[in-house]
Amino acid sequence: MSSQPEIDTTVPHSARIWNFLLGGTDNYPVDRQAGEGIFAVFPGMVAMARQSRRMLRRVVRHLAGEAGVRQFLDIGTGLPTMDNTHEIAQRLAPASRIVYVDNDPLVLTHARKLLTSTPEGATDYIEADVRDPGAILAEAARTLDYDEPVALMLMGILGLVGDYDQARSIVGRLMAALPSGSYLAVYDGTDADPAYTEAIRTYNSASGAVPYIPRTQEQIAGYFEALELLEPGVVPVTRWRPDPGQEDVPEVSCSGGLARKP
Repeated sequence: MSSQPEIDTTVPHSARIWNFLLGGTDNYPVDRQAGEGIFAVFPGMVAMARQSRRMLRRVVRHLAGEAGVRQFLDIGTGLPTMDNTHEIAQRLAPASRIVYVDNDPLVLTHARKLLTSTPEGATDYIEADVRDPGAILAEAARTLDYDEPVALMLMGILGLVGDYDQARSIVGRLMAALPSGSYLAVYDGTDADPAYTEAIRTYNSASGAVPYIPRTQEQIAGYFEALELLEPGVVPVTRWRPDPGQEDVPEVSCSGGLARKP
């Protein structure tokens, strides 16, 4: 990992904008301006960010608990926050091994927060782009054993791949390298709410950042082709196995699911 990453503070980055929406401080004025622009058109963006994060926590709890998964490949990690993947997984299974992947230099500067681990387990961080699955798989092999099941987590990242067929191809290449019993977890923004899609359209045209493409719920379901989709299927993140007391939380324009490789 580079010890002196170059951070461009003149262009917003999705990881830093997400950090801002989640109430974090690891962002710059350009990121806050972009986030506030989204919020002005779509006030529900903060709720969407927080509900998406809650789904991630529930997914990891299920995988490390009931499913017995001990390896995680988390691509599009974002900036460290409360209950990162390794913290949730190792709380339930201390021997869990986690590899984080992101391409924002600011995430790299904070990677030490993602590299804390139980003595029994391990964590690693790779600076790489989701569009280069070969490089990700090769570097992740330092920490992960591809003879044992791996949970591939693509949470909020595939919308940054502009071409849908390319996004599906990336998922296919990554899953092809993982053995039977592995899992795929995905969520992404959908086009279900016109206010959200307008906010993203404005963001894409004005921010200068990598565009984000909301997709239909059916397109998100397409990432799970040939896999065994777990109940309740591909649904808004608030409907994916909500915690007690959260069953009546309003839906948000972000959907996801979890599936097992036969």
